[in-house]
Amino acid sequence: MVRLGEILKHPDELHVLLKLKAAVKHAEKQITITNSHLLNNFSNGVAALLLQPFDPQLRNAVCLFYLVLRALDTVEDDTSIPTEVKLPILIDFHRHVYDRNWHFSCGTKDCKILMDQFHHVSTAFLQLEKGYQEAIVDITKTMGTGMAKFICKEVQTMDDYVEYCHYVAGLVGTGLFKLFKASGKQNLGPENLSNEMGIFLQYFQYEENSAKAVQCLNEMVTNALRHVEDCLKHMSALKDNAVLRFCAIRPVLAMGTLALCYNNIDVFKTGVKLRSGLAAKIYDPTRTMTDVYNAFFEFASVMKSKVVEMEDPHSMETLSKLNQIQDICRKSGFLNNRNYLHFLRYECCSYKDTSVAATKSGPCSLGLSV
Repeated sequence: MVRLGEILKHPDELHVLLKLKAAVKHAEKQITITNSHLLNNFSNGVAALLLQPFDPQLRNAVCLFYLVLRALDTVEDDTSIPTEVKLPILIDFHRHVYDRNWHFSCGTKDCKILMDQFHHVSTAFLQLEKGYQEAIVDITKTMGTGMAKFICKEVQTMDDYVEYCHYVAGLVGTGLFKLFKASGKQNLGPENLSNEMGIFLQYFQYEENSAKAVQCLNEMVTNALRHVEDCLKHMSALKDNAVLRFCAIRPVLAMGTLALCYNNIDVFKTGVKLRSGLAAKIYDPTRTMTDVYNAFFEFASVMKSKVVEMEDPHSMETLSKLNQIQDICRKSGFLNNRNYLHFLRYECCSYKDTSVAATKSGPCSLGLSV
């Protein structure tokens, strides 16, 4: 939801916000799956806009993939469910999508509605073509098993964290590209690339403790940057424009969020995220790999300007990763026109959202919300 105070401070964003809202409203009418409002409860309608260019079967398959994984995530996150009850549900969740009568009451608010009405999801799932069904079930089975593993195992090392990110986010990217392959829109490239892009999008869990907290935050940002090269390589291999835009929006916004959060103590005090109007200004012109390379280059420049070498033990690695990202963007040959992103440097160096608390990015978010 856009706050009035944001509009008053940034009136230049009103036009692009209204444009985006009108486009979303039109796109929502194109979603034909049963109870499509379940999807809109989680996506603020942006999902429909990104899905609009797809044919109806692929559009419905992606929507249902999202709802199935959101339901699975709801079971994982509900701490009131005893472990002995939760584990078999997670492990067998891929079977429940075939059962029109199955539902399990848990979660809160929109997640509870989804779980109570899961029979609608199953009914729509059974109407999909077999290739789509197999892709959704395959990822749901692997993700549910991985979630169950980490119910019983704490994340204690960086390797544990990367593995957890693989299950709850990397698999989302893999699943999407299985759906794109089933539709004939895209050949399935190396799974590690789609997995890397998913992990890149998941890379945010914060700790608190002033200077040490910022160092930890900067290390997390730097670890996220390790996945950018494969993320860009993956997107550059996408041949269908609709698939590219669907996949590119979230990584671009994620890179912008990294630029905002890097070396920023306000992450722990007030919360930091891209303002809705700024996100809309980034979203609107992001349509091709040229736009993606330009955005990543500019956000890398923002982060480089915020590196303080003497205060951060990870600064040299951070600068190295940022330089690598910019080299990749330069070598793409698409950095001839970056004028439309001139506002990024000012915004990401100076912007603070002092009223929105930083929140955990849920697994399988798919980039469906701004």
